[in-house]
Formats: sequence, structure tokens, C-alpha cells
Amino acid sequence: MDRVKSSMQQVPNAIPKVIRRTGGANSLELEKENFERGQAVSINKAINTQEVAVKEKHARTCILGTHHEKGAHTFWAAVNRLPLSSNAVLCWKFCHVFHKLLRDGHPNVIKDSMRNKADLTDMSRMWGHLSEGYGKLCSIYLKLLITKMEFHIKNPRFPGNLQMSNRQLEEAGENDVNNFFQLTVEMFDYLECELNLFLSVFNSLDMSRSVSVTAAGQCRLAPLIQVILDSSHLYDYTVKLLFKLHSCLPADTLQGHRDRFQEQFKKLKSLFYRSSNLQYFKRLIQIPQLPENPPNFLRASALSEHISPVVVIPAESSSPESEHVVETDDLVDTDIPVLPAAVETKFDDLFGTTAAVDPFNFNNQNGMRKDDKDRLIEQLTREIQSLKEELESFRLESGRLCQALRGRVSELEAELAEQSHLRLQAVGEAEFLKAELDDLRRVREDTEKEQRSLTEIEKKAQANEQRYTKLKEKYTELVQSHADLLRKNAEVTRQMTVARAAQDEVEAVRREMQEKVKVAQEAADRQEKAQQEQLQELQRELLSSRTELESLKSTVTSSQQSSEALNTQLAALESEKADLVQSLSKVEAELAVRGEELQQAQTSLAMERESGVKAAESLQNQLNEKESREQALESQLVAARWCSLQGAVEEAERIIQDSLAQIEDPAHISSTSSADYLASRCRASLDCIDRLPPAMETFLADNTALSELVRALTQCGHLVGDTIVQGSATSHMVPVEKADALSENVKTCGAEALTLLGTMKQRDTMSSADISKLKATLHLILDTAEKLRPRGLELQQGELGDLVEQEMAATSAAVESAAARIEEMLNKSRAVDTGIKMEVNERILASCTELMQAIKELVLSSKDLQRDIVESGRGAASMKEFYAKNSRWTEGLISASKAVGWGATVMVDAADLVVQGKGKFEELMVCSHEIAASTAQLVAASKVKADKDSSKLQRLKQASRGVTQATAGVVASTKSGKSQIEETDTMDFSSMTLTQIKRQEMDSQVLVLELETRLQKERERLGELRKKHYELAGVAEGWGEEEEGTG
Repeated sequence: MDRVKSSMQQVPNAIPKVIRRTGGANSLELEKENFERGQAVSINKAINTQEVAVKEKHARTCILGTHHEKGAHTFWAAVNRLPLSSNAVLCWKFCHVFHKLLRDGHPNVIKDSMRNKADLTDMSRMWGHLSEGYGKLCSIYLKLLITKMEFHIKNPRFPGNLQMSNRQLEEAGENDVNNFFQLTVEMFDYLECELNLFLSVFNSLDMSRSVSVTAAGQCRLAPLIQVILDSSHLYDYTVKLLFKLHSCLPADTLQGHRDRFQEQFKKLKSLFYRSSNLQYFKRLIQIPQLPENPPNFLRASALSEHISPVVVIPAESSSPESEHVVETDDLVDTDIPVLPAAVETKFDDLFGTTAAVDPFNFNNQNGMRKDDKDRLIEQLTREIQSLKEELESFRLESGRLCQALRGRVSELEAELAEQSHLRLQAVGEAEFLKAELDDLRRVREDTEKEQRSLTEIEKKAQANEQRYTKLKEKYTELVQSHADLLRKNAEVTRQMTVARAAQDEVEAVRREMQEKVKVAQEAADRQEKAQQEQLQELQRELLSSRTELESLKSTVTSSQQSSEALNTQLAALESEKADLVQSLSKVEAELAVRGEELQQAQTSLAMERESGVKAAESLQNQLNEKESREQALESQLVAARWCSLQGAVEEAERIIQDSLAQIEDPAHISSTSSADYLASRCRASLDCIDRLPPAMETFLADNTALSELVRALTQCGHLVGDTIVQGSATSHMVPVEKADALSENVKTCGAEALTLLGTMKQRDTMSSADISKLKATLHLILDTAEKLRPRGLELQQGELGDLVEQEMAATSAAVESAAARIEEMLNKSRAVDTGIKMEVNERILASCTELMQAIKELVLSSKDLQRDIVESGRGAASMKEFYAKNSRWTEGLISASKAVGWGATVMVDAADLVVQGKGKFEELMVCSHEIAASTAQLVAASKVKADKDSSKLQRLKQASRGVTQATAGVVASTKSGKSQIEETDTMDFSSMTLTQIKRQEMDSQVLVLELETRLQKERERLGELRKKHYELAGVAEGWGEEEEGTG
């Protein structure tokens, strides 16, 4: 009893007490109420905040309840009242019980639980924000349960406990390899969730201590029994399916499956080994051990080596804690007959009433003395009263005993049902084992047949081997005889070859002799002809010589006559010859002298010519070397100029690429810039780009004019890169549509700049470089920046100064008007309202009046501080010039003043509606918070340029604290008034029946869910509104304008 009371007190939303039944209820309703009460007690005992393991008897009762009602409606009706989102231990034990129901409960439990899938997902996401303790474990466990439900919904052939035969596993795939492939992937995902929970539980425990013997450790380890049961089946089915897939698909297609299986195999083996060493599991479950190495799916025969892991759970021994205990004080008193009033009336008619309650006891009224009969009656009456009390106590005791016996009977029935369920499971397993036994018998018969056929094959093989030996011997003999014949054939062939060679030589000699005879005959013929010709020639010569002899004789005669004349002439000629010889000797001597002189001159001239040629050659070599050096230096200078230009182009490219990479960096999201600064960067970039074409033309005409082009390129790269960064930073401060367009233009600008620089890398394409596209993109960015400029910059100096004064005056007027309206509403409420309503209205309006006075004081303090700031900072300039010069600070003051005035007006309207009974208290509280925020903005804007030691600044801070206190007063008075008015609306359920209360409870739950959904949507909408307000305020007031960088 005490344990039940304590568990009911620990859970805030306990099961409400059931109204005592009357005797008129029928048996079906009584049975239903008894069932619901028993389930409620078991659920609350199983799922509580105590960090101990869930007791099997309570979980078993919940499982039997699902089989009794063929679903999980009662379970979820009880669980939905539990605060699972506020207590991690409670949620952990719920997950454990729910896992047991999914495994061993009625098959409809999965279908009924899918309705709560969204709630479980939200709860998992909520607990996932915690990084340690039960919160993280609950998140992982809930993901596992959701995965399990989805798996069984997709694959309805699989029961909750995953126990299937091989034939059922084949039928689940419908003989389609695609189904088997998808089923394997789903099992991998399922097993991955199981392993994540397994590993997370072990990581959360301190294994250096014996955590498995402590209550807290057992609370965490208990759900792993269900995980071990699921994991063993999933591992077995995955192995079989992978062998099935490898028999149908190529090995390369299943490489991913094998890799994933290898990883999960290692984890599962390690976790099974670590679990088997824990003392807690040794007495509850027998954990199987996986093989040393994973199966080799590439070898089909490895399937016969696979042994399915079997998890054995020993039978549980009964303990005193397993007794069914029912708390009758907190629930319903059933089957206790109440003593009818007719019996008591009959008793009083027979024996009379007691003196204390009998109004007609005249003996006491008249003061007469009691006789013996009266005393006897009184004594009997007292005895009867004591007997009644004893009878009543006996009746209560018997009722308690009956209730305890009924609980024991229900527990025994539950155990009987469980035993029946186990018997059915055993019958199923026996059938499965019989089927496997039949399969084994068939396999054994097939093996025997194969053995017999193998014996026959061996006999045939022996006979064939003998035949092969004989054939081999014959073949050897044939080979030897064939070798002998080959040798004989070779010898005969050689002899024939020698004979043929001798015959060929004889034929050759005979032909040669015949040829020599022919040649000799021909030579003899030719010699005879030649001799005849010579003879004829000698005869002709003889005739000619005789003729010449005769002519010579006549010539000799004539020559003797002329020789005498010639001798005379010869003597004269010899004398002349002597004279000529003498003169010739003289001339020869002179010529010899002149020849020597000429030779000397030629020698000197040759020497001079050689020296001149050498000098000319050396000078020509020097000239050639100088020209070659000048050409080399000129080419080096041209190359250096071109390298300098290429370096400038590459540096500009790196700058632009760095800017493009910078805008893609997630850290750049926090960078901001102003539209004015972006516009100035765009104009500078356009001016620099305009200088590029003339610089390029000058360089192409004269490559010495390089400095201007390099300077323009470098400056252009820096300016365009800065424009890209500033454009991206500015897009973070503008609305989403304009931000997207601006970001796209910035990226286009970077791409066009890189294209232009790419054309300038080659001398041939430099002349065709086009800057029009880059200029067009920069003009688009400039136009966008001009559109995004804050409107306050368009105001003239006089307008800005006047606007400050006007807004401050309007704020003061709005505050004074609001105070007057509040006073008017207070008077009207006193005249019309009475009682609690008048008290609430007076309290709220009084707090609003105090808030208005505090705001008025704050505005006056802000004005004084602004005058002080202007007087100390303007110097010789006027006040309007000072406001214009500090335009950003001035615009902040204007915005803060507008917000304060608007907040005061809205709060007064909200207070008016609340007083009239038409408004909401929440609107008034929101208006108060908004006014506090607006005044804080005004204070921040006022003290930006103030001196820290200024007395007026201290006064402003004091006024700001007064506004904060007044705002808190408005909120407190509003909340107290709201609670005071709501207390008058009491809820009376005394006249409602059980069905009506249940209906109202369901309606309330529906309304709570609707309100929670609306609350979530409104919070999202509020976040979007605040984001949009911040963006519009930043664009309108130029936030970050004073910063010239990206922040």
C-alpha cells in the first residue's frame, strides 16, 4: 500500500480517483473499470521517477492488458497524463515499458502507437538538446522506438519480437531481389539505432565500478535486454539476406552492404562481449557470442557454416514483490455490500433506539429513574452497537481480503495467460524445430544419396584410372617405336642428301667442261680471223712505205742545197745572240734587285694587312657582342615588363578571388556595411576602370609605358574586391529580396572582373578586352546602393534639426495626453464599476498613471541631456548644424522618441479596453514591455554622446530606473487583477457524470493541443516580425553607416 501511495505521489498527474460505483452498474462496466484501474496501477508502478529498474510483473501486466483489449488505447490514455517531457528518468522507464509492449504486446499496439509518432519525435528532439545523463539516452531510445514502429509498419510480416522462420523470411521478400535489397537496408538502419543505444548506455556508465549491482546502473542496463533480443535476430536475418543477395547480384553492387555489415559486426561483437561480463546480465539472460570473423559472403558455401545466435532467458523465480497489491483507499471499493437501511430499521423496531438518538425518551425528559428493564435495554443496545462496530470492521477486513484475493486471482490469471502465451510460443517454436528437423532429415537423406553416388563415382574413377594406366603404357611403347622410326628416317634422309649432293657436283663439272670447250672453239675462230686481217694490213703498209721512200729521196736532195744558205745566216744570228745575251744579263741583275725590293714591300704589306684584318675582326666581334647584349637586354626588359604586367593581373585576380571566397565564408554573415559606403566604392571602381582602356592602348603602342597600366590594374583589383565584400556585407542589412539581387550582382561583378583580367593575360587578346560588361554590373550595384540609402540622408540640415524638436515635442504631448486619458478612465471606472472589478481597474490605472509620470520625467531628462550635449559639442556651429553633422545620432533620437510616443498611445488604448471589459490583460502587459524597450532605446540614444560625469546623465539613468520599476508595477497589477478576476469563475463538476467528465477532458486535451499549435505558430510569426522589423529599421535609420568597413 505504501509503495503504491509513494509512487502515486511522485507522479504529478496521477490517475484520478474513480467514483465509487453503485450497485446498479452492469457487469461489463464493472469489468472494464476493474481492468482500467488495474492497468493504471501497473503503469504507474512501472513508470515512475525512482531510478530503479522496471519490475517484470508490472510490465507483464501491461503486456497482458494489451492482449486483453487487443490494442494499446488504455496504455496511451494513462501515459499521456504522465509528465514525460519534464523528468528524464520517467521518460527512460516509459521507453523501456513501451519497448516491451512493441515486442511482446498485441500486434495492434504498433498501429495504435503510430498515432503518437509526432509526439514521440518532438520529445526525442527536446531531450536531444541535453548532452549527458538520461536526456541524451531518452533521445536515442525514442529514435530507436520510432524506427522500430516504422520498420514494422513497412514490413507487416515481421512480428514485434522479430521471431521468424526461414520460410517466412523468404516470403517477406516476395521472391523479388529489389525487395530483399531494400529490406536489408532497412535492417541495417534498424540495427544501427540498436547499436547507438547500446553504446550510449555503456558510455554513460562508469565501468571502473560495479555499476551493474547498483539500482541506478540496473535502471540504465535493464532496457538493453530488449536491445540484445532485437539485435540477435536482426544480425541473423541480415546474414541470410546478404547471402541471398550475393546469389542474385554481382559482388561489386553489394560492396556497400558488405562494408556496412563489417562495421556493425565489429560493434555488435564487442558489445555482446562486454555485456556478457556484467554481473547484472548473467542472472537474467544468456548472451550469445558471435564468431571470430564475419561470414564470407563471396563464398556461397559459407552459409552452411553460419550459426544463428540464440538468446536464452532463464525462467523467472517468483518473489514476494510479485504479489499483486491494490490500493483500495485511492481507488474504488468494489463488491462490498452496504448494510441496508431496512435492516437497521427492523433492528430498532425490535430492540428500540438508543437514548442518545431517541427523541421520545420521556424517562430522560421527565427525570424519572431508570428501572432494570431500561438498564438492560441500554446494556443490550451498547452491546449491539459494539457488535455492529465489530461487524463493520469484519466486513471491511473481509472486503480487503476479498480485494487482495481478487488481485491475486487476477495476477494468477495474468500468469496463466502469460504461460498460455509462452505455451503458444513454445508450440510455435516446436513446429519451427520440427520443420527444421524435417529439413535436416531431408538434408541427411540427400547427403546419403550424394555419398552413395560419390562411392559409385569413386569406383568409376578407379576403373578409369586402371584403363588410363594401360593406355599410358601402350602410349609409351608407341612413342618409343615412333622415335626409332624417326631416327631411321633421319639416317636415310641424310644418305639421300649426300648422294644427291655428289650427283649435283658431277653434273656441275660436266656443264663446266662443255662451256670451256665452247669458249676454246670460239677463241680459235676469232684468232684465225684476226691473223687474216693483220696479213692484209701489212701488205697495205708495205705499199705505202715504198711510196714514202721515193719521196724522201727527192727531199734529201733539195735539203742539201738549202743547208748551205742556212749556215751563213746562222753565223750572223749567233753574233747578234751574243750582244743580246750581254744586255739580258744586265737587265736580269736589275730585275733581281727590284724583285728583292718588291718582295720586301710585299712582306711588309702582307704583315700590315694581317694586323689590320685581325684588328677589324676583333672590332667586328666586339660590335657583334655589344649588339647581342643589347638585344638580350632588350628582350629581358620586354619580358620583365610583361612579367610585371602579368604579376599585376594575377595579383588583381587573387584579390577578387579572395573577395569572392570571403563572401562565401560562413563567418562573413555577421559582417555589415552601409549603402553609402557601397556607393562610394562603386564610384571609385568605375573611375578606375575608365582609366584601363587608354593605359592598355598606350602600352600596346609603346611597351615602355607600363607603370600607368600596372597602377590602374592594381587599384582596380583592390577597388572591385572591396566593392564585392562591401556589397555582400550590405546585403546582410537589407530585406531578403533585395539582398538576393544584390548578392547575385556582386557575384556577377566578380565573374566579369575575372573574365576581363583573363583576356589581359595574353598580348594577342589584350587589344580585344571589353570593360562594358563589368561597368554595367557595377552600375547595377550602384543603383541598388542608391535605392537602399536611408531616407534620413535626404533631409536638409534645417529639416533634420526641426524634426528632432518636433518629435520630442510630439512625444511629450503624447505622454501628457495619455496621462489625461488615464485619469479620465479612472474617474469613469469609479462611477460605473463596483466591487472587485473597480478595485482591479483602479490598481491597473494607478500603475499606468505612475508609468506615464515616469516616462514624462524620462523625456524631460532626455531633453536636458540633449541640450547639454549640443551646447558642449556644437562649438561655433548652430544647433541645426550640429544635428545635421551627427545625423546618425539624430535619427536614433527621432526613432526612439517615435517609439515612446507610439507605445504610450497604444498602452492607453489597451487599458481603456481592459477597463471596459473588452480587452485582454496580455495586451496591456505587452504594451508595458514595449514601452520599457522604447525608453531603453531613448536612454541609449541620449547617452551615446554624453559625458560620463554629467549630472544630467545620472538624472537620466535615475529616470530610466523609475520607468523600469513603473513598468514592473503595471505588469504585476495586471497579473494580479487577471488572477483575481479569474478566481471568480469557479469550476463546478459536481453535477457531471463520468461520461460527461471524460468528454470534457477530451475536449480540454483537444483545446490544449490546438492552443499549443497556435502558440508555436505565433512564436514563429513573432520571430519573423522581429527579424523584419530589425531589417527595416536598419535600412531606414542607416545602422552601421558610421563604420567604413565591414564591421
